Amino acid sequence: MRSENFSMRFLVAVAFLVSCVSGIGVNWGTQCTHLLSPTTVVRMLKDNGIQKVKLFDADPNILDALKKSGIQVMVGIPNDMLYTLANSVQAAEKWVSKNVSAHVSSGGVDIRYVAVGNEPFLSTYNGTFEATTLPALQNIQAALTKAGLSTRVKVTVPLNADVYISST
Repeated sequence: MRSENFSMRFLVAVAFLVSCVSGIGVNWGTQCTHLLSPTTVVRMLKDNGIQKVKLFDADPNILDALKKSGIQVMVGIPNDMLYTLANSVQAAEKWVSKNVSAHVSSGGVDIRYVAVGNEPFLSTYNGTFEATTLPALQNIQAALTKAGLSTRVKVTVPLNADVYISST
């Protein structure tokens, strides 16, 4: 009886939480041995009610497949690009033009966020990206503003939970 009571309360709590969520999202990685076609993945996302997706880069084939899908997108900037984007506003403008503006204006990819780096403060990177992440973010923000997209597309830095660990 006790177990059934707990199970019922748990199910009610989960149902309540799900009803409060504005959408379910997934990470879409491409580093695997047997890639599915982007159109197949988009169809699977839609069939399963997935409304948001985070990409770890801005693959044009994937972005083309997401056109008019109704799926909200976060495009990512790989860590190995942070140095260049931190040191060149022009590089940031070129990146935004190619990877955001072109897809938002030419067919309706619902890009909502740009992720600057992929967990660049992860402790295993030993501070490699600490000096370049903020300047890269600032240059991407400036490029989005110049492109007239800053009210529609927001900039963020994905963090790993290890940033919360404190030695004090």
